[in-house]
Amino acid sequence: MALDLTKYVSSIPDYPEKGIIFRDISPLMANGEAYKQATAQIVQFARDKGVQMIVGPEARGFIVGCPVAYELGVGFAPARKKGKLPRETVKATYTLEYGTAELYMHKDAVKPGQHVLVTDDLLATGGTIGATIDLVEQLGGIVVGCAFIIELDALKGHEKIKDYDVLTLMHY
Repeated sequence: MALDLTKYVSSIPDYPEKGIIFRDISPLMANGEAYKQATAQIVQFARDKGVQMIVGPEARGFIVGCPVAYELGVGFAPARKKGKLPRETVKATYTLEYGTAELYMHKDAVKPGQHVLVTDDLLATGGTIGATIDLVEQLGGIVVGCAFIIELDALKGHEKIKDYDVLTLMHY
C-alpha cells in the first residue's frame, strides 16, 4: 500500500524569513520506506522516458538524483556553485529575488544527444532548474523530463519549464 508522502514533510512557518512556510523533506529522507517510495516513483518516470543520465543542482538535487541514477544504472552529474568543480566548466546564470547566481557543470558531464532527467527536491520559482536545464542543453544533452518531490504552485516555477515533461510527487 502506498504511503501518503505528505505525512513525511514538515512545514516550518516563518523560515528562513517571516511569511515563508519552509517545506522540509528531511523526515521523508529519514524514513526508509517513504524515501524508497518517492525514489521508485521518479525511477519509473525516468525509465519511461529512456533516461541515460541524471543531473541535479546542489545539494538536494543530489539527494533526489543519486538514488534514481543508481537504480537505473546510469550516471549522475552535479550542477554546482562557483568554485566547486575542478575541471573545465560551462556556466548558466539565473535570477534570484535580489540579484543573480550561477551554476556550473563540467564540460564533459553530459554527452551530446544524451537523454537527461533533471531532478531536485523542490520546484519553487524555477530559476535553479532553468539554469540546470540550460547547462544540460549547452552540452548538447536532451532534457526529457524534470522530477521533483515538492512543487510550490503559488510561485509558478512550472511556467518556466512548461516545455518539459514534469513529475511532481506533492503540490503545496
